[in-house]
Amino acid sequence: MSHIWKSIAGTVAGCLLLFTQLNAQDTARYKGMTVNLDEVIVEAKRIGFDVNSFIKRVEEDTTFYRAFKNLHIVGFDAVNDIQILDKGGTQVKASLFNRTHQDMKGRCRTMQTTDEKITGDFYTRKGNYNYYTAELYANLFFTKGTVCVDETGESPERSSGSLARHKSQLKQLIFNPGKPVHGVPIVGQKVAIFNYEVMRFYDFSISAQNYVDGTPCYVFTAKAKPDLNRIDRADIVIDELITWFNKDNFEIVGRKYALSYKTMLFDFNVKMDVQMTKYNGLLIPSLVSYSGTWNVPFKKRETAVFAAKFMNFTTAQ
Repeated sequence: MSHIWKSIAGTVAGCLLLFTQLNAQDTARYKGMTVNLDEVIVEAKRIGFDVNSFIKRVEEDTTFYRAFKNLHIVGFDAVNDIQILDKGGTQVKASLFNRTHQDMKGRCRTMQTTDEKITGDFYTRKGNYNYYTAELYANLFFTKGTVCVDETGESPERSSGSLARHKSQLKQLIFNPGKPVHGVPIVGQKVAIFNYEVMRFYDFSISAQNYVDGTPCYVFTAKAKPDLNRIDRADIVIDELITWFNKDNFEIVGRKYALSYKTMLFDFNVKMDVQMTKYNGLLIPSLVSYSGTWNVPFKKRETAVFAAKFMNFTTAQ
């Protein structure tokens, strides 16, 4: 049995089993959810893999969003590359490239910037960010002056009111996909793919694959059904969500997802790929890649791509 397991696990689990009466025993249901399993997971079930518990772990995970907050409590070097594209999405009309170094002293962090190159109208004449994507990026990954976390490890928002609340909701939407975002009209509940009224629009699967760095993983995939009618398709926000979990400890090592939505007032289409690493027991992003377009009230349509690479982590002095 061990020999068979190792042999199967070493293959690429690209083909999912078809859900028919003949292999119905090879699927699992979680609150009305039907999940297709590849042959590795079917074999794993026979030796103790609990599909329902695994899905519950996926649904209740908070470590992914927390990983981004962990960037506020460690030192690191980073390479930042942000490009704002034209209407056609082919030419760069503004950009920023730099390297940053974050220092931690106690619970307070500061950041130094080097090798900065700026093109186009990335900044306004007053030195503010001219683009919403750039402002959101800076809010996530840049530190201005000295910023200290409180006793819970959280960084207080510098601004208050509707703008700060909107930024917080937007970060939850992007960095905590699959969870409802409270206070966001129309979209807030549509991202809750584990809720019964939403899960019926998706195909779910669990497979075994090696991640890009070779880590053996269990992979959970949620993908919008391809044959949805126009009305049901209008309720979809998460087009695809793929998460890689380390087989040894079930920690997230990577996530890839695509979000899109369109109304008379706003629309967006975003794709992200996040790779994780571990430092001093903390889950931390090592690479974040983004491409997306936003059209929100009182703002011009904005199309951008960015990549953030984090390395050389250190503990507080």
